[in-house]
Amino acid sequence: MKALFFLRHYNDIDHITPIIFKWIETGHVCDVVLIGHRNIRNDYRIEFLRKLTGVRLAHIRDVLTPPGFLLWRLQTLLLSPGMKRSFLKSMVRKVIEIYGTENRQRVWRNTTGKLLERSFAASDKGVVAFDWVTRNSPVCFEWVETVVVMAHGMGLNVVSLPHGDSPHANHLIRRGEWKLQPDSMYSAGCLFDKVVVPNELCAVRFRPFMHEKSIAVLGSPRFCTEWLDKLVKLQPPSPLVRSPSRLKLVIFLRKSDFTTFWEEVGEVVQMIAAFPSVEIIIKPHTRGGWRQPLTRNAAILRLPNVSIVADDIHSAQLMNWADVVMDLATSVVFEAVTAGKPVLAADYLHAGRSVVAEYMPETELRCRDDVYKRIDELITTGCGSFYDERHRQRFLKEIIHGGGDEDVLLRYVALLEASCQPHEVRQ
Repeated sequence: MKALFFLRHYNDIDHITPIIFKWIETGHVCDVVLIGHRNIRNDYRIEFLRKLTGVRLAHIRDVLTPPGFLLWRLQTLLLSPGMKRSFLKSMVRKVIEIYGTENRQRVWRNTTGKLLERSFAASDKGVVAFDWVTRNSPVCFEWVETVVVMAHGMGLNVVSLPHGDSPHANHLIRRGEWKLQPDSMYSAGCLFDKVVVPNELCAVRFRPFMHEKSIAVLGSPRFCTEWLDKLVKLQPPSPLVRSPSRLKLVIFLRKSDFTTFWEEVGEVVQMIAAFPSVEIIIKPHTRGGWRQPLTRNAAILRLPNVSIVADDIHSAQLMNWADVVMDLATSVVFEAVTAGKPVLAADYLHAGRSVVAEYMPETELRCRDDVYKRIDELITTGCGSFYDERHRQRFLKEIIHGGGDEDVLLRYVALLEASCQPHEVRQ
């Protein structure tokens, strides 16, 4: 069977690569088309996919003609949420109005026709896969709509695969979110034949806008044990050096549009750094990390045992280096929980309730005193026996395995196989 996967940035590469790997391992073939910045071609997971027999990988600009790509790219930029919020928004709106819907649709149809014909002209069965597409996504929603309509016209189903997880147990987590109601940006899910989520916490985002049968809860492809075991062998050599005399702490930061209490985060970093036997690495978010005030805090930048690392240091490398991880509600720490490494859920540093603290109350930090005591305990007694194992196993069952068994990746393959059956119009 044949699949066409569209990948656009770090997160969906991180979460969808395991699915592609298992799809190929079970005897199928696929095309992978990169629709983000050309630099993602150098990602080590993309390098891994390129070497798999049965994968044909290309950037979209290498599939289309130069004029075709230029028009597709310009339209994508014009309709991007960022452009609509910029100081150029009035001019952009005018350009879109003058250019007209029919001209845009002509470009979308031409682009989509080339991509679908390239992948499925010689295939009688197939499926098209995007990551989670919302109405706020950088990928142009109008183009995705065209892909879905034309794929359906060829009898192909289109599915939406996870590009992340839900690190929050609550809903109001971003600046400007004041009403406890379904978020309409997830209404884009109704465009797809199936939206796949790791667990129930993610499913609730889409349920108000979709038929129940169109949502599949399959577990986490990124944090399941099968992929973590494989990932250890794939990642490039780490530049990080472990110093045996120190407690090594990694702090992962969230994007700036989530409500984080940055002043207190800075205080906590300086307090922990005052322990002479602690070494701290701070990892800004992979998109927009430069906007986070902590990365410009002069007092922190001067500390000899604190480092702020760039995007070329991968989260898996940081997990291997760390003894303990501090969580500001980031799903990347799920890897540490799976490995049994201590996670300090610093819920008082942000406006949310973390999934880690909700499932494992022993991880929660409620005030600065808790931070001090936990760091002191970890230095004095070590990192063993940190979790209540009953809590951790429930977390693994419900959040990582989606309520099922550990064969997470096989469930994704089974869903894609079922999606390769001819498309039927939904009533």
